[in-house]
Amino acid sequence: MNFLKRICCIAVALIAAATTAEGAALDLSMRHTFGGEPLLLDSLRYKNAVGETLSITRLSYLLSGFAVQGENGEWIELPGQFAWIDAGARRTSARLPEVPVGKYRALRFFIGPDAKTNAAEAGAFPADHPLNPNLNGLHWSWQGGYIFLSLEGRFRTAADAPLDGFAYHLARDPHRTSITLAAALDLTQDAAVQLDFDIAALLRAPRPLSFASDGTATHSRDGDPVCAALMANLPGAFSVSATTGAAPTTPAVTRVAPLDLPAKFTPYRFKVSRTFPPPKLPNDNPLIEERVALGAALFKETALSRDGSISCASCHRPDTAFSDNRATSPGMDARTGRRNAMPLTNLAWKSAFFWDGRAPSLRAQVLMPIQDHAEMDESLDRVAAKLAVRDDYRTEFRAAFGSGEISAEKLALALEQYLLTLTANHSKFDRMLRGEEKLSDEEQHGFELFMTEYDPRTGKRGADCFHCHGGPLFTDNLFHNNGLAPDRANPDIGLGAISGNAADAGKFATPSLRNVARTAPYMHDGRFATLEEVVAHYCNGVERSETLDPNLAKHPAAGLPLTTEDQRALVAFLKSLTDAP
Repeated sequence: MNFLKRICCIAVALIAAATTAEGAALDLSMRHTFGGEPLLLDSLRYKNAVGETLSITRLSYLLSGFAVQGENGEWIELPGQFAWIDAGARRTSARLPEVPVGKYRALRFFIGPDAKTNAAEAGAFPADHPLNPNLNGLHWSWQGGYIFLSLEGRFRTAADAPLDGFAYHLARDPHRTSITLAAALDLTQDAAVQLDFDIAALLRAPRPLSFASDGTATHSRDGDPVCAALMANLPGAFSVSATTGAAPTTPAVTRVAPLDLPAKFTPYRFKVSRTFPPPKLPNDNPLIEERVALGAALFKETALSRDGSISCASCHRPDTAFSDNRATSPGMDARTGRRNAMPLTNLAWKSAFFWDGRAPSLRAQVLMPIQDHAEMDESLDRVAAKLAVRDDYRTEFRAAFGSGEISAEKLALALEQYLLTLTANHSKFDRMLRGEEKLSDEEQHGFELFMTEYDPRTGKRGADCFHCHGGPLFTDNLFHNNGLAPDRANPDIGLGAISGNAADAGKFATPSLRNVARTAPYMHDGRFATLEEVVAHYCNGVERSETLDPNLAKHPAAGLPLTTEDQRALVAFLKSLTDAP
């Protein structure tokens, strides 16, 4: 009997040891509030400590340095765990999977990554990692690493005052802020904790912030009082609202089967600059040379159009960086669309396509122009039938898919693969980053203007381009209203027409500035013929509206006061972003 007891005790001990080694999971969920009530984005209804009316358009931040405090007061660090939280993306939860089993009395974390992580290259993190810049949109690339916390919005100082914008960006290593919260956590099994982040508290106490008197922007330079106020207010803005046992979960194992891979194929070697973050390539359509080659042929195939006169390459020419140098492109029967043909490079990093974001994937996007009445004006069934009678295409489809059968789905998969391979990363600017070439004095001045905030309060008078066009891709791949005066007779509200959200009216996709010297004319409707006109728009042509991006709305109503020399330098830098032909 004693022997059996000993065996049972040993078994229990082994089970306990195994549990401790594996640890428990702690699920974090963030509830964003304003004055205790759920935060509503794009709602001009809130007031700060001095009575200014405001809305929040963006709330996005990074968490790191997690630790739990045992009942004996000892802090147990949870290294290598990060979280990205974004109210607009509805990303409000994270899981800490390896917490040693036990009972704890407090939770600690930091706003912002540690110094080593903050200095890491953009390509250091996988596509789905919280610190991948293409996922979180919080990376400053060549000037200072990540934005730790981005709080942007609009405000009025009085009921009859114009609507202005603010952009508070907490960043830089000295400003990483620690948050410690008392929380009774029973992690003898998986548990969950809900945290409240009150934006009213962030703006009010202990250091109240006023947009009119304190300023509308901060990029956390040394001695900036707005940055100091954010750091002082952050610890009191977080609280624990609930701790519970975590709902039982089964680790998700997602197996995505490749679609119609042939028995023999050659993997395609996807090459990318080391400065680029890894893209999220489609798991069900792995790149293979046979399929890429088929996509390249289809891209130039005029049979995709109704009368055999137009191909994809007709409006997306390689010599013009896959644009066509026309304001709008002609389609069937001389009909034209209402939008400019977008360049087709670095699409592997995008998650929404067209100027208005109506296509959720490349394979969805490529089929739309074929069927559009103003473009190719053809049915997918007729395209498949036209290709099916050609021996060359039956052979190419067989090599790419294992079968000579031709369908719209296979057509989309092949075109998707070809477009994913079109990258732009061989400009003079890239050669400068590699130490192979230097920018001219004028280009360097333009680069400095491009990457510098316009904030007279701190003596900074840059062009402020990097908010939407920062990072190695020179786009945030998001949607913004950049103050273009609409066509009153035939208004185009962009993303707003797709989302049905009034807050999205006038928002269009941010185009990449790579190869920008070869992609004129500019903007979604091709209204600007030259880069000089584009720069002049931000100096004297921005139309203010309720959906104007906060990073533009915080500028003077008359526009950015760039000198003629500044504007020339900015254009010179933009031209340095163009690849050699």
